[in-house]
Amino acid sequence: MSAPAAAPAYTKDNPFPATLKENRLLNKPGAAKETRHYVVDIGGSGLAYKVGDSLGVFPTNRPTEAAEIIERLGAGGDEPVSPAALRPPMPISLREALTSRLALSGPTRKFLETLAARATDAAEKAKLAGLLASGAKEVCTAFLDEREFADLLAEFPSAKLMPQEFTDHLRRLMPRLYSIASSPKPYPAEVHLTVSTVRYTTNHRERVGVCSTFLADRVHVGTTPVPVFVSNSHFGVPEDGARDMIMVGPGTGIAPFRAFLQERVATGASGRHWVFFGEQHRATDFLYEEEWAAWLAQGQLTRIDTAFSRDQPVKVYVQDRMRENAAELWSWIQNSANFYVCGDAKRMAKDVDQALHDIIAEQGRIDVAAAADFVKQMKKNKRYQRDVY
Repeated sequence: MSAPAAAPAYTKDNPFPATLKENRLLNKPGAAKETRHYVVDIGGSGLAYKVGDSLGVFPTNRPTEAAEIIERLGAGGDEPVSPAALRPPMPISLREALTSRLALSGPTRKFLETLAARATDAAEKAKLAGLLASGAKEVCTAFLDEREFADLLAEFPSAKLMPQEFTDHLRRLMPRLYSIASSPKPYPAEVHLTVSTVRYTTNHRERVGVCSTFLADRVHVGTTPVPVFVSNSHFGVPEDGARDMIMVGPGTGIAPFRAFLQERVATGASGRHWVFFGEQHRATDFLYEEEWAAWLAQGQLTRIDTAFSRDQPVKVYVQDRMRENAAELWSWIQNSANFYVCGDAKRMAKDVDQALHDIIAEQGRIDVAAAADFVKQMKKNKRYQRDVY
């Protein structure tokens, strides 16, 4: 007899129904931001992770948003649909599609075209025609950027769409990846996450980050299933425990570096550790301050340089702290330190990269081209690693 087939591992296509063990606000009272620490229970899942990996989380939409769309479609919610983005083997209910399977944001020009074809009110038809005019591309893009699907159903109520026709315009609701903020050495059955809850207003309506508010508002500790999977990464600590590490992680970009410190402490690594952390205010936004202080006191963290941008008239960022400590930073790099960056890809990571190039050129007394070559070699040797998003 052949051996029984092994149970399928939990993956993106078959996520593990985890639960939360902890949901804790990291910011102090008075903070402008809402950053939370989550402990995800993966006990019994067989899921394994390493520092540097990410956890994929499948969220659900806010029930109120799904209900509004159902109402504006004039539907009841039980109508069977087979959304084009999903191609389900069997039809699912409109309510299930809108609650847990489809994204309710990001309407497209194609959706405006469908509304234009269905609108019966003259003023609505004229407005849609103006948005879809050949010379109005930028106006149309700006209009859509401020709106979600529910907004458009509200603004053009004369355009009556059937549930199937509407859902065919929606994209699949995708999982969100979060850098893991824990090491499996001390926490083999847990994954820690550091997540900034996204809440903002556009077009006079409150908006939210789907997954960040799913975790913050809609998941109840210990009960609500949180579908998760591990996403492996190139990002990680050096194999050589004696190698120094420089870690630049403002905001939630600090998450993997908390994991790195836990890992290096657990393995007894002898290399030095230097962290650059930035946020708005020291008094309210110094994430994991007590943990960094403890590592410093125990000699496991060599130094931490902070940049709290709003605590003085002129804003100060992590790249400014790097430049202030250019000589020491160059000394570490010459000593074969690994350099890591995690966080915002649009501005921060570019600014940090430019600061690194400038420091190498100035302190190494080489020209810009030679500094660029030096950085390329660091990347090739995996001494310069980035986890940016």
